[in-house]
Amino acid sequence: MTTSASATTGHEDAIPGADAVIDRLVEANEEYASAFTDPGMDARPVLHVAVVSCMDARIDLHAALGLELGDCHTIRNAGGVVTDDVIRSLTISQRKLGTHSVILIHHTGCGLEAITEEFRTELEMEVGQRPAWAVESFRDVDQDVRQSMQRVRTSPFLLHKDDVRGFVFDVKTGLLREIDPA
Repeated sequence: MTTSASATTGHEDAIPGADAVIDRLVEANEEYASAFTDPGMDARPVLHVAVVSCMDARIDLHAALGLELGDCHTIRNAGGVVTDDVIRSLTISQRKLGTHSVILIHHTGCGLEAITEEFRTELEMEVGQRPAWAVESFRDVDQDVRQSMQRVRTSPFLLHKDDVRGFVFDVKTGLLREIDPA
């Protein structure tokens, strides 16, 4: 599989400027839009499921889960951690757009395992203001999945909490490993 990251350009040491990368994405969109037809869908996911996952670029969620456009709501952030903003998105997904199931996906080799909450102090020293958000770093990915499942199951805002399952995606094999919530 060739990806943008693995494609060679002859300038492997050069880091493209943001403008060049964004220009490339806009050009790709123009090509996409030239063949685009309205699929006639609304915002309600066909499978009534919301997927919460890490933003890691190695995880192609739709391909890994056999999903098609319109099947699910996808919520991604650093670590796939269930934060207040994830609860906000899940609440809207359930209460206004009909989802019932939640699948949480963390992964092996996550960057949040390599940093600590000290990152907030470092940012405060650099910019003069402490971030209001927590880093949500962790050392044990299984335990972090359990914590995220618990946050979903105990949220007073969510209607559907019985079908919440958590997994760890192995970035080397592409397989999901289910985490026992106990």
